[in-house]
Amino acid sequence: MRPLFVVAALPLFASGCAATLPPDVIVSGDLATSQAGVRPLSYTSPVSGYTHRVPVDPKPWRNQNDAQAPEGDAP
Repeated sequence: MRPLFVVAALPLFASGCAATLPPDVIVSGDLATSQAGVRPLSYTSPVSGYTHRVPVDPKPWRNQNDAQAPEGDAP
């Protein structure tokens, strides 16, 4: 048996033997009568923030690059 296979299979085998128990405290009760403050749901359109944009021609990249460059780096 290859050692790599044993190293990979050992944690899987050990986790299969582990006992999974439910938590000690299980919350129960009638959620319909609880006093939790919940906002009512309201419908919002999936396209409510849409703004129409049209394709434009690209601007000259050298002018944009020079405008964003720091003042001391001019050639």
